[in-house]
Amino acid sequence: MRHSPGNGVGEGPQARRRIVVTGLGAITPVGLTAPQSWEAFVAGRSGVGPVTQFDASPYPSRIAAEVKGFDSRNYMDGKEAKYMARCSQFAVAAAQEALQDAGLSWPLNDGERAAVVFGTGIGGFELYKDGIHPPSEGERRRAHPLTAINGLANMPAFYLSQRYGCRGPLNTVVTACAAGTQAVGEAMELIRRGAADLVLTGGVEALIIDLFYAGFCAMRILSTRNDEPQRASRPFDADRDGFIIGEGCAVLVLESLAHAQARGARIYAEVLGQSASADAYHIAAPDPEARGAARAMRWALADASIEPTDVDYINAHGTATVLNDVAETRAIKQVFGAHACRLAINSTKSMIGHCFGGAGAIEALACVYSVYHDVVHPTINYETPDPECDLDYVPNVARRARVNVAMSNSFGLGGQNACLIMGKYQG
Repeated sequence: MRHSPGNGVGEGPQARRRIVVTGLGAITPVGLTAPQSWEAFVAGRSGVGPVTQFDASPYPSRIAAEVKGFDSRNYMDGKEAKYMARCSQFAVAAAQEALQDAGLSWPLNDGERAAVVFGTGIGGFELYKDGIHPPSEGERRRAHPLTAINGLANMPAFYLSQRYGCRGPLNTVVTACAAGTQAVGEAMELIRRGAADLVLTGGVEALIIDLFYAGFCAMRILSTRNDEPQRASRPFDADRDGFIIGEGCAVLVLESLAHAQARGARIYAEVLGQSASADAYHIAAPDPEARGAARAMRWALADASIEPTDVDYINAHGTATVLNDVAETRAIKQVFGAHACRLAINSTKSMIGHCFGGAGAIEALACVYSVYHDVVHPTINYETPDPECDLDYVPNVARRARVNVAMSNSFGLGGQNACLIMGKYQG
């Protein structure tokens, strides 16, 4: 491994600050906390079932990975939650858990050195959709004063900054399915350049609505395995027939190593590198040559100053669409060569579907836990090998293995690619 992190102190102006993960929080289709979600991932439990949030009977796909049992009143005043988008509620809840996990109280001390960088694909769009009711002739449309604001994509980030006292940079990353991953990468860069000592980061999506089903069913990229929902999400399997719409959120507390050490924080992992790239190819289909995805992985390795052979595990984008899984496998082979066959590769989406802007953050959380616990969760529903997807996808059963370095991939609509690299903290 070429990575030689140093301590960022007394190493000249070119030294980069080291960044560590000290807190985790999650709201997912398989758990209302980060530990619950991780336990379910390791056990290989699916969170997919029939859609309950609207009448999906007219659509070819009628299943989803919904968050179950979430009660916003456990995290905020009922009046406040009444007009807050579901995605913002998830973000507030997951951030509260992450801060508690990190041993931090709020409002944060020295809030000017605390930032928020959060990802989402579309934010609280349901507030707008649900409000589209034509007024009677001669009448003006009526709405709550906060409706126009609370549906904006930057509202989850705003609520985190307001509630937890983060008065430093406040950014929202809106890059479709890559948003959560890219947000963590941008949070890393804020700390690297000295603009913050601590960042609340992650991603969220909560849009199980008929408009999504109408659009994606028209594209024919959703699974229609309605009679066996828990077996429907089948990344890399030859019988995959599309992805599952999911919802959820994960929040990571990132800190400079010096800041974490000064307060005696427990450290889960170190964030070693990140990157983003564009396919510049097609609005929805992946580049069949996988050049953009391969660039993102190469650039992340370079940013982390490590070799491909240093990577032990990849949390794949792994959507279970016919084109994406082949393209990602091709990209991994391009970047890792012969080492690709030695990598443990999995897809969290096999259990929680595709949470869009929240997906990459939840998958980053899975990587952190894998590095910390030396366990790789399975890709469930892997039953029939696909000759074009011929790597080790950790089928169906979790694996205990030494994970010194983990990579997380996210490839989004619009040709957005993002990649993170997490490493075991080594003092």
